[in-house]
Amino acid sequence: MKYEAIKLVDETENTYNQPGNIQSRMTDSPPSVRHLDLAREVERVHRRYLDLLRAELTRLGIDDVSPAQVLMLFTIGTDELSVRDLLERGNYLGSNASYNLKRLLEAAYIERQASSRDRRSARIRLATRGHALCAKIREIDQSYQQLMVRDEAQLRDLETTVRTLRRVEVMILTTVKYGDLGGDLQKAWIDA
Repeated sequence: MKYEAIKLVDETENTYNQPGNIQSRMTDSPPSVRHLDLAREVERVHRRYLDLLRAELTRLGIDDVSPAQVLMLFTIGTDELSVRDLLERGNYLGSNASYNLKRLLEAAYIERQASSRDRRSARIRLATRGHALCAKIREIDQSYQQLMVRDEAQLRDLETTVRTLRRVEVMILTTVKYGDLGGDLQKAWIDA
């Protein structure tokens, strides 16, 4: 399979990282990138990644699991989780998670064990079939990693992107939980 990269940004025009620009842009003019822009871009990348997973599942001849369900398998990973833990770890909505877990259980990608103390509570873990599918997807992902990261600079860019997204997530969760970020609380998440 031949891949061609699409150049999305002309790096010669990028003045974002040039010294002195960040402070002047913060005080003199509105920001060129807003949180809403970031949220929309993350949503687009997520949708494109689901499209990519769908294409790979089709190529593998797997039609009994959706891309969203594959991501759920990765969220479970090697752990044994309660449904509540899975919901919190993967930020899933209850009804969607219940439907997806039911489908994964029916297709033998996960195993469910009811709690001996509380029959309403259950622990879930990957079944052999779930582990096998995750291993196949990891192999495929490695080829995409090599396509995207060709040198140390691109690896650092990717690592910076992931750290930034995690910092944004912490800021959003903190704001939702505690309200407006002011003073010490704002400094705490920025330093994270």
